[in-house]
Amino acid sequence: MTSSFIHPSALLIAGALLLPFIQGPLRKPYLFLVPLLALGAVVLNTTLSGNLGVVSFLDWQLVLGRVDKLSTVFALIMGLMAVIGTLYGLQVERAGEHMAAWFYAAGSLGAIYSGDYLSLFLFWEMMAFASVFLVWFRRGPQSLRVGYRYLLIHTIGGIILLAGILLRYQATGNITFELMDVAHPELYTWLIMIGFGLNAAMVPLHSWLPEAYSEASYNGAVFLCAFTTKTAVYTLARACAGMDILVVLGVIMALYGVIYAVMENDIRKLLAWSIVSQVGYMVAGIGIGTDMAINGAVAHAVVHILYKSLLFMGAGSVLYMTGKTKFTELGGLYAKMPATFFFTLIGCLSISAAPCFAAYASKSMIITAGFEQHLNWASWLLMFGATGTFMYNGLKLPYFLFFGTNHCSKETWAKASDPSWNMLIAMTLGATLCILVGTAPGFLYAMLPYAVNYTPHTAYHLMETLQLLGFAALAFFLLKKYVEPVDRICLDIDWLYRKAGGGFLWLIKNPLQWCDTAWGEAYRVVGLSSLMTLSRFWSWFDWHAIDGVVDGIARSVRALGGKVRLLQSGQIQITLYYAFSLAALLLVTFIFFQLL
Repeated sequence: MTSSFIHPSALLIAGALLLPFIQGPLRKPYLFLVPLLALGAVVLNTTLSGNLGVVSFLDWQLVLGRVDKLSTVFALIMGLMAVIGTLYGLQVERAGEHMAAWFYAAGSLGAIYSGDYLSLFLFWEMMAFASVFLVWFRRGPQSLRVGYRYLLIHTIGGIILLAGILLRYQATGNITFELMDVAHPELYTWLIMIGFGLNAAMVPLHSWLPEAYSEASYNGAVFLCAFTTKTAVYTLARACAGMDILVVLGVIMALYGVIYAVMENDIRKLLAWSIVSQVGYMVAGIGIGTDMAINGAVAHAVVHILYKSLLFMGAGSVLYMTGKTKFTELGGLYAKMPATFFFTLIGCLSISAAPCFAAYASKSMIITAGFEQHLNWASWLLMFGATGTFMYNGLKLPYFLFFGTNHCSKETWAKASDPSWNMLIAMTLGATLCILVGTAPGFLYAMLPYAVNYTPHTAYHLMETLQLLGFAALAFFLLKKYVEPVDRICLDIDWLYRKAGGGFLWLIKNPLQWCDTAWGEAYRVVGLSSLMTLSRFWSWFDWHAIDGVVDGIARSVRALGGKVRLLQSGQIQITLYYAFSLAALLLVTFIFFQLL
């Protein structure tokens, strides 16, 4: 590898492997130091450009360090998230959970820096297999089942991606990870897009996300909300920018997530549905494909990591302190968890694109890009989705969690309080960055892939945003009784998959099994009986015909040998005597006749 390029994934992997040997008072400083060093490596790499870390493998050139503006901005936010997430979970005693989180972050950073499909795929699979442990480590009643399902779905996605990579290599003869010809898509184009899209939770390939993220450990969910879907957004921006179908899929995601978030009772599942919705804006921006749209998608990915991790840290604090995550088991917590309420409120305002908060600087870029490309239907629907975002995340979440009716049991209420110092510091960092990006987004815009002149702080944008937020607030308070949380199961497209799976199982266990049993019985009665009869015939033929001939010849040879043996006495001296005597007699007879 090039000496000037330091791969942050190598630091995280090495740190994870050494972690079990670090004990005692050195454990917490070490936990904070390793991701900090990885972030430092990312910062140092920002001074570089081009393909670095090139390794020869068989006939290929693996590029482990492609550094450009697109990879740099994603690597920076992922490195920062590794620091904040580790700080938030500093009190976690299980070394395995920290190791899984670091391997997960290393897979994301490795995929971001990869310049070829082979190394990308290896890091992609590292993310999938490391992240499942963040679900299992919660050790809840459903954690094992949900984790296996999560792993199964991502394994299927990896197979689809690998199939696309192989077909692309067969067609092009190279493994370079670059923008595909989306204007003339081939089969491999669709397969690669679907492989990336599954990790981005595109509808209808999204059901794994709400289930897994709501079931993860309180610390693991903070990592999960940041890395998988946003790494997928990066890969889509790198390989599929301008693919028209992504606009449609992105708009569907934005609206679909809103509908289910409004109905949701579990606070972390609500936030998970929110990820589906917000990633939809990024996918739509990538599908639009202009410089403005790509910049908007990238900027929204960055701020989404900030505010979504802040929201999951707030929800994780509630879970960590009370053990509950459902609205119907909580409420009125502002009096017991004021700091958590404050930081969660900042996250809610940030995701709602309120003025001077994070998404205010990014979401409007995507909508503006849609209008510029005359995709008015998409932009209007995305604006409508933004109104729904404020309803479920800006109003429903803080109102029913921290105000509203108190549904806490005495035990839950007694345990409720603000979490430990490290969790509060992590939330402070996230909240500060959300406000900083929203009020002064210039430093973020400078890191974006393209030079686009965009100013969010205009009177028009401010008035438009206030109107949308005002309409959403009015709708919420008029319809509050209809959005009040109810402990129920909300059927999703996942229901169709489960029914299809049940139908397939029924097909295997009933008609197909019956046919197999019937065939086996018929074979036993008819086929096996006939086979045994034929076998008995051939056994008779072998014994009486073939063996009879062979044995008869053997007996004849044996009898002939017995006759010949009569000429032998059994002593070699006598045999030689007779032989030499006969020879002498013949010699004398020959000489006698010669003399005559």
